[in-house]
Amino acid sequence: MKRFDVMANFRIFVEKLTEFNVEARQLLNNINHNLHLNLTSLRIINIYDVFGISQMELEKAKYVVFAEPVVDNVVVGQLEIIHNKWFAVEPLTGQYDQRADSAEQALKLLGITNNNLTITTGKLIIIDDEINATQLAQIQNYYLNPLENRIKNLAVLEFIPQIVDRSHVPVYNGFRDFNETKLQQFRREHGLAMTDADLLCIQAYFKDSELRDPTETEIRVLDTYWSDHCRHTTFETYLNEISFADGEFKSAFEQVFNHYQQVRSQYYGERLAKKPITLMDLATICGKDLRKQGKLANVEISDEINACSLIIDIQVDGKPQKWSLQFKNETHNHPTEIEPYGGASTCVGGAIRDPLSGRSYVYQAMRISGAANPLEEIKDTLKGKLPQRTITTKAAHGFSSYGNQIGLATTYVREIYHAGYKAKRMEVGVVVAAAPFANIRREQPIAGDVIILVGGRTGRDGCGGATGSSKEHDINSAATCSAEVQKGNPVTERKIQRLFRNSELTRLIKKCNDFGAGGVSVAIGELADGVLINLDRVPTKYVGLTGTELAISESQERMAVIVAAADADKFIALADNENLEAVKVADVTKEQRMTMVYHGDKIVDLSREFLNTNGAKSYAQIVVSSPLRSNKPQSILTTTDFITGYRQLVDNLNCCSQQGLIDNFDATIGTSTLLMPFGGKYQLTPVQVSAQLLPVEGLTDSCSLASYGYDADLASWSPFHGAYYAVIDSIAKIVACGGDYREIRFSFQEYFERLGQNPEKW
Repeated sequence: MKRFDVMANFRIFVEKLTEFNVEARQLLNNINHNLHLNLTSLRIINIYDVFGISQMELEKAKYVVFAEPVVDNVVVGQLEIIHNKWFAVEPLTGQYDQRADSAEQALKLLGITNNNLTITTGKLIIIDDEINATQLAQIQNYYLNPLENRIKNLAVLEFIPQIVDRSHVPVYNGFRDFNETKLQQFRREHGLAMTDADLLCIQAYFKDSELRDPTETEIRVLDTYWSDHCRHTTFETYLNEISFADGEFKSAFEQVFNHYQQVRSQYYGERLAKKPITLMDLATICGKDLRKQGKLANVEISDEINACSLIIDIQVDGKPQKWSLQFKNETHNHPTEIEPYGGASTCVGGAIRDPLSGRSYVYQAMRISGAANPLEEIKDTLKGKLPQRTITTKAAHGFSSYGNQIGLATTYVREIYHAGYKAKRMEVGVVVAAAPFANIRREQPIAGDVIILVGGRTGRDGCGGATGSSKEHDINSAATCSAEVQKGNPVTERKIQRLFRNSELTRLIKKCNDFGAGGVSVAIGELADGVLINLDRVPTKYVGLTGTELAISESQERMAVIVAAADADKFIALADNENLEAVKVADVTKEQRMTMVYHGDKIVDLSREFLNTNGAKSYAQIVVSSPLRSNKPQSILTTTDFITGYRQLVDNLNCCSQQGLIDNFDATIGTSTLLMPFGGKYQLTPVQVSAQLLPVEGLTDSCSLASYGYDADLASWSPFHGAYYAVIDSIAKIVACGGDYREIRFSFQEYFERLGQNPEKW
């Protein structure tokens, strides 16, 4: 007699009926168009490998969790494939798999809660046409991105968890005695983003202060904590010699620089000698000076490293209320370049997490991206790069999918096309958030406070994201950076959005930080001067993570919060009401050190004073050169006759309608949208701004407008002129749509190549 309650492993194949297999038709069209093939039939079949489930439970779940009887064909076991033109793919081990996660959660809702239940997924691609092995390999290479998936072996049905020797963290014995050559070799062998000078600082610290050699985790934590991504080391570089080359704009540049020096002198006063000239100072001095003059009185000043916050007065149901309006823009250029879907999805997820950690509700988004020609032939793709069409389309799907799932209205989308983006894509996410100011508590932590981790579990994906974004990349980067790009989990971040709308909870939080770049080491390390972190308490997605991985793995969907010890249980209970895991992982201590304990051993023990040095001071020389007028971008309509110029203009990709792109993004979520992406009689005229009502629980006529200014041709010719006119452009759009120019606040986004030691690049 056959037993139906015995735990077993099953493989399930699910294929949409021909009438509903939209994904297969789209892939067929893309392959034919981009690879110049003439395929007539292609099938995509979803694969679920289910481990630790009984036959009875599988039958119960088959048409509830894995398939829909009206639109799907299902085969359990072996699938007979008549043709030999096929291949199967699966996600890389350690990457977040949303399909598998959703299936596991759905099984739990059905009451199937076996402890060892595990699901992995894949896709089977079958080509019905007669093609040769070369063409099959061509299709396979087009479909598969080695940074997110790999070929799946259908002859094997077993789940092998990653088991890593994690009993101890290695110590780099002899590190204190390395000579300069050995240190340089050490940096290269371990792929560190820090400079040789940084490594010398670390060596001196352990030699003179700690009197011991560092652990692997300490080196990785410092590499992350001091990375350009986390500490803006490029912008904090001391500019010790600035000169202006002869040229048409030399006097104009000197005039602006002299004005900057005057503002510096007035603002810093007696402190001027201690304030070096840096790009960061250049970028922020005007804001500081305006605030000193009382012209930015509504800007909230706090030591939390979240989004920009403005304190505004609004009317809700006819009554005045004080609100915090927060905004943030963020780039994910490097991640989107190498893994477009995950990079772009975590771009918007990463932008959301900053104002969210400021305890505000994110309700408005824009997306500005830069790409080379997406119509470029696949054969013209640069070595080591993905095709521009692949980057562009997958990035759009990644950004829109995350925003649509988390429930964020994205009402302004613009992609800029320029040949310069072939070297590196630009992916910018912009978000606006708001919350009643009374719901936000900002307070300095004291010894005895506890730090709670709330949200998603930690995995190997996301390790090295901060340092990866801080390195220079080459043709081999795509083969070595898979762990640096996460697959975002918008469902979990949506739960945090809901949780942080609960004023009862937010008033418990003294301070909050997100688990973006740097993971535990930065998220918790920045919260207080003294922290004792127990890495064994950090919830993990799977077994086998090392202490180093637990310390630096990033995530969009986790927060670290400081609460009083007496409030910890209440916070955890409120999080549980939103189906969010919340765990106490650290304590605030009197001793000003960041300490991490793993399996009872101290694997990180660093002084706050040393951490705050941010590594070795960097110095650079600058030569400001005038752009050549002969290379200045010219208006087509003023250099040719009108008909010829008009035809050239409409041939420009930047003049094309982007409705097909914009339609991927839901602009109606939250019922706060004031301007749809397209207006006019035929709803084909693109708007100039994103306009949303504030997310009040009642009625209000207060809204926020967001837009941008940028001309890629002008900026590539002269960054100075490009930046100048970008400000004018953005102001004009806001004013044209009814905004008050006196209430405009700017957020500047940098985008630059690796500067190295070239004075003219600086």
